Amino acid sequence: MNLASLIRLITLAAIWGGSFLFIRIGAPVLGPVILIEYRVGLAALFLTIVAVILHKPLNARQHWRHYLMLGIFNGALPFLLFGFAGQTLSASAMSILNATSPIWGAVIGAVWSRHALNGRTALGLGLGIVGVGLVVGVDHLTAQRGAGIAIAAALLAAFSYGIATTYAKTAKSVDSFSNAHGSMWAATLVIAPAVPFATVSAAPSVGVLLAVVALGIACTGIAFLLYFRLIREIGATSALTVTFLIPVFGMLWGGLFLGEIITWGMIAGSCIVIVGTALVTGFNPAALLPRRAAGNA
Repeated sequence: MNLASLIRLITLAAIWGGSFLFIRIGAPVLGPVILIEYRVGLAALFLTIVAVILHKPLNARQHWRHYLMLGIFNGALPFLLFGFAGQTLSASAMSILNATSPIWGAVIGAVWSRHALNGRTALGLGLGIVGVGLVVGVDHLTAQRGAGIAIAAALLAAFSYGIATTYAKTAKSVDSFSNAHGSMWAATLVIAPAVPFATVSAAPSVGVLLAVVALGIACTGIAFLLYFRLIREIGATSALTVTFLIPVFGMLWGGLFLGEIITWGMIAGSCIVIVGTALVTGFNPAALLPRRAAGNA
């Protein structure tokens, strides 16, 4: 990983960490359905413009089932669940709970392939549970009414990402940009029927509207483009290390812009979740270091 790729990786983590900030701002006012329909709709429109510029056809008639699967489990469902959780939980807590996605993916993959979890993966799963428990125990917002359901929703969102990851490993080969483009349109269409039945608690302020735009275009559309460029540059495994950095920025943005209290317990819980995720995914930090040419060792 060269310096430019490292900067892009950190930038992506900062953007995706910011998504929980914008969810926390928008969800209490707009509710999860309206907020997320704007998110996926704006992302779909942005990616359509990029597709036209790059002359990348969507081939929706051929791949619509594939896009629908990704649109549900990698877009509509987890986004809605985090939107629901964002009405109660802090941006910091949501970003940490989101970091359990690779752990869920490993568990789902083991069940799907009917292979028992090895010792390293089982240890990582156990650490993830401990880390989540620690975060839940120290975040004062989790003591509020309805927090238990919100926590379950956030974990279910991470579980949904795990389903999408498992599916993507066995699905038909479609280029990464088209996956993002098609899945965002699928998510938009899936959520649309619920929009007429959704209500907002108050007229959105300029700040809320700006948060919605940032969530859709920056945290979804631009973030996908950045992520897929990283996959081309450093490979999918190294690109997935962004998962380890998202909680750092989730807590940072929540503390700076929302005044969320970041305790040592939350930091410790986040670190434990990250270590558990690294064990489950088999991540080795040394793999990111430049390798010496043969004969120069």
